[in-house]
Amino acid sequence: MISIIEREIVDKNHWIEKDEFLDLLAVAQSLPGILAVNIATAIGDKLRGMRGSITAALGTILPSFFIILAIAIFLTPETIKNNHTLSAIFMGIRPAVVALIVAPVLSSARAAKITLRTVWIPMVVALMISLNLGAISSPILYIVAGALGGLSVWQFHARKKACRARSDNSGLSDNSEPSDNSDNSDNSDRK
Repeated sequence: MISIIEREIVDKNHWIEKDEFLDLLAVAQSLPGILAVNIATAIGDKLRGMRGSITAALGTILPSFFIILAIAIFLTPETIKNNHTLSAIFMGIRPAVVALIVAPVLSSARAAKITLRTVWIPMVVALMISLNLGAISSPILYIVAGALGGLSVWQFHARKKACRARSDNSGLSDNSEPSDNSDNSDNSDRK
C-alpha cells in the first residue's frame, strides 16, 4: 500500500518530494487511524485545504467500505471454505500481500540508508518486539535506545571532528616553525 501511495503522490503526480513523503509517512504511522486515510487527508489539505482533506479522506474510505460490505454480505467464511475456487483465489492473494508488505520495507530501508552493515539493527529490534518478552519487547525501549545510540554516535563524531581540528591547528603552527628554521639553515649554508 505504501509503495502504491508513494508512486502516485511522489513519482506520478509530483505533489510532494520524496523526503517530504517520508516525513509524512512517519507522522501518518504515528497517528491513530488508517495510514492511507492519514496520508490522503494531509495531501488533500496541502493541495486544496479543508475541502481537499475531507474529499481525500472520503475518497479513500468509501470504496473500501463498499467492497468490504459487499464481501460481508455475499461471502461468509463457510462459503469460502466450501467453494474450491474461492479458496484458491484467497490462497493466491497471499503472495501478493507479502509483496505489498515487503516492497515498502525495502523502499524505506533504502531511504533510511540501511546497509548490509546496519541491517541487523532493525532485524534484532523486530525480533525482540515480536517475541513478547514483557519489558524487553516494549517498542518504547527501542525508541529510547535508538535515540540514545544516535546521540552517542553524534557526540563521538563531534568529538572526533574537534580533535581533528585541534590537531590541524597545532600542525599548522608546528609546520610554520620548521619552515623558518629551514630558511635559516639555508641562509647559514650560504654564508
